Amino acid sequence: MEKVSNVMTELIKCGVTAFHVTSYVKEQLMKSGFEELKYGETWKVEQGKSYVITPYPSMLVAFHIGTWCDTSSVRIATAHTDSPCLKLKSHPELKGRHYAQVNVEPYGGLIKTSWFDRPLGIAGKVVLRGKDVFHPDTKLIKSEQPVCIIPSLAPHLCKNSDKKEMDVQKELIPVMGFAPMLKEYGEDYMLQYICDSCKVTASEVLDYDLYLYNPEEPETIGIAEDMVCAPRIDNLASVAALLEGITCLNREELKKDSNIMVAAMFDNEEIGSRSKQGADSVMLPMLLDKLGRSLGIQEEEWRNRIAKGFLLSLDGAQGYHPNYTETNDPTNQVYLGEGIVIKTSATQRYLTDSEASAIIKTLCDSRKIKWQQQVNRSGMPGGQTLGPILAATLPLLGADVGIPMLAMHSARELAACDDYRALVELINIYYSFI
Repeated sequence: MEKVSNVMTELIKCGVTAFHVTSYVKEQLMKSGFEELKYGETWKVEQGKSYVITPYPSMLVAFHIGTWCDTSSVRIATAHTDSPCLKLKSHPELKGRHYAQVNVEPYGGLIKTSWFDRPLGIAGKVVLRGKDVFHPDTKLIKSEQPVCIIPSLAPHLCKNSDKKEMDVQKELIPVMGFAPMLKEYGEDYMLQYICDSCKVTASEVLDYDLYLYNPEEPETIGIAEDMVCAPRIDNLASVAALLEGITCLNREELKKDSNIMVAAMFDNEEIGSRSKQGADSVMLPMLLDKLGRSLGIQEEEWRNRIAKGFLLSLDGAQGYHPNYTETNDPTNQVYLGEGIVIKTSATQRYLTDSEASAIIKTLCDSRKIKWQQQVNRSGMPGGQTLGPILAATLPLLGADVGIPMLAMHSARELAACDDYRALVELINIYYSFI
């Protein structure tokens, strides 16, 4: 058995931005027999088939439509495509004495110090002039090699520093090259780099969403090679598990399944989900309503089935840290390598209630999947997930589940190989269980 899932490692290597994640997942789904639907167009769908739609370049929803019957259920699972990183600002060129730098701002709650002294690539979406003003063209770019770095300050020069907060506008500015580079690329060297990457002229470039990313590849760690260290495990491990789970539905033995399975992947979770492509929108309820109408199911029956369905929200969980034991709850500790984590919170930062938790535990026990239960230490609220956000506009029973991690939001994070396999197994049984 492979130590680390090839699906997860390939997604992490290819999915350097939310745009690239969505593009890669869509490509894999299409190879698995999914047919593409268009947002804003009439749908023609059939029972027994699978479909994918990308309403926006960083968001994707996939459906597998089982044979509709009295016992059919709507099973929804979600994850997010974005990860903490650094985003290029508009007009980013910073021309100082000898060094050429680019102006950036933090995206999400990244561990800032982990981004120092790493070779960094540039990737994202470039918007070009299109056929008319309301239909510009977009192109994804990804640097073939690292193009910048954020050098840290030597300790000899900051021995007496007692500052508590980093000045991100000053200290997180990457170096892209030296003064001689300006002679080749000109004063607008970032714009020229974009033009070279897209093979267009400067007049064709209207705008962009570009990010710095860590190009380092996933590696197995440990004497037994039972851990994986990689960028963007949060939350691409969940995206990869969803991809594995819903593509297996095309296996011959599952073609007569009666459930309708939904895999929804949203952007902007790391900054609150409040966007058109984020979970804090009406996009998913709209798409589900449209799916029901396209299948010819009566509105009341369809909504009744959704109300009796289930929502599985997938995101990483904070694992027990051996060097910072005081950050863990004293009676609800979760460990890497001990299975999936069911996340609960008295403040409803997670979706799970006791009934939903019981369902997940029963599903796990039916396949001997190891599970753990997480409650945050009192006074440490933890992050909010997609679950409660989606449940506000799509109220149905659901649970927040993920794999435990260390170094969450670092430029490189740590997880256990077995936990990922357990998550894939849970998604498989969740989608297909009658």
